[in-house]
Amino acid sequence: MLFKLTGLFLAILATSVVSAQTSSATIIVQGEVTHPLKLNADDISRMKKTEVTATDHDGKPHRYSGIPVADLLQRAGVTQGAQLRGKNMSKYLLVKASDGYEAVFALAELDTAFTNRVVILADQVDGQPLPAGIGPFRIVVPGEKKPARWVREVTTMTIRFAKE
Repeated sequence: MLFKLTGLFLAILATSVVSAQTSSATIIVQGEVTHPLKLNADDISRMKKTEVTATDHDGKPHRYSGIPVADLLQRAGVTQGAQLRGKNMSKYLLVKASDGYEAVFALAELDTAFTNRVVILADQVDGQPLPAGIGPFRIVVPGEKKPARWVREVTTMTIRFAKE
């Protein structure tokens, strides 16, 4: 009986920690944008969500729910569509995690005028909030053979020009 109560207590505690981390978390979209953004979990929850199924590090497919990164970039006023040509083709997105991990995406990789693949900023996996150490926000890139650009604990998304 004591074991069951201890397990229940630990489960409630873990849920509370994830909930607290999620409610205080923010995403900043900055750099070469016309409207810098600072969004919290409530802001993200009110945005239009999409779902993708992708294979994670465990080799199993999972259903991720979140915001298409292209939608976030559009909201921030990032160059997209017909304006994404010429020197603007050297713009890229740098995604940073709370632990310092970084990944880079060319803007064309995220633009619906260039690709059918939908990269998302996920806040749920298999119908549940992302667990601590992975969430509250994670970049999910369907179709990549290695999930090396699946940034966990995303904090900042910065648009930059490639240096010459």
